Amino acid sequence: MTSTITAKERVKPRMDRARKTALAAGIFYLITFVSSIPAVFLIAPVLNDPNYITGSGADSQVILGCMLDIVNAATAIGSAVALFSLLRRHSAGLALGFVTSRLMEGVIVMIGVVSLLAIVTLRQAGAADGSDGTLVTIGHALVAVRNWTFLLGPSLVPGINALLLGTILYRSRLVPRIIPLLGLIGAPLIIVSVLTTAFGVNSGLSIFSNIATAPIFLWELSLGLWMTFKGFRSTPLTDEFNA
Repeated sequence: MTSTITAKERVKPRMDRARKTALAAGIFYLITFVSSIPAVFLIAPVLNDPNYITGSGADSQVILGCMLDIVNAATAIGSAVALFSLLRRHSAGLALGFVTSRLMEGVIVMIGVVSLLAIVTLRQAGAADGSDGTLVTIGHALVAVRNWTFLLGPSLVPGINALLLGTILYRSRLVPRIIPLLGLIGAPLIIVSVLTTAFGVNSGLSIFSNIATAPIFLWELSLGLWMTFKGFRSTPLTDEFNA
């Protein structure tokens, strides 16, 4: 009887390790949604008003949106770091690639954040030092930087993330295969959408862009929810990880 209880006590923490990994990664994924979606609306004034830098401004709102984007960048990196120790047991190359792409996504997002914060700083302190025309030109340039970071960061890199992480999850069966399949289907669509937009063939607001974005959105949301509330399935990979 004593040996049986001891065995159960030994198994429980081993099973908890994979569950904790899934929970941490899932929460990070969900926080990216909670932070990134309202950030889009909060920073809208500086993006949509061509004369924002010389106007009355909504600086507190924009700064809050930038802070949420910083949270988004941090949790994007955090989700990859949380999963790395498990994923590398299946494919070290794909796991490292996923961490690298998430890091790149976070850095690109931060560049966009800095460009918007620079507009706020110039609006608050620069109006008395330079002509309106000069300030407006600088403001347009900084918004252009942010728009490119949005296209290359939160738009393009998630397609790369989906190819890397989706491949591991599909092969390892850590989650139901329909979830990584959404990512593997959506990845080439969103990559094509971003590239055609970059070359002026497509628009980020076109029907094709919206269709291309949908599978990636569903992939990341369903993955975050599954990891948070269900955890990983029991597989040889989790058995090795828990050993």
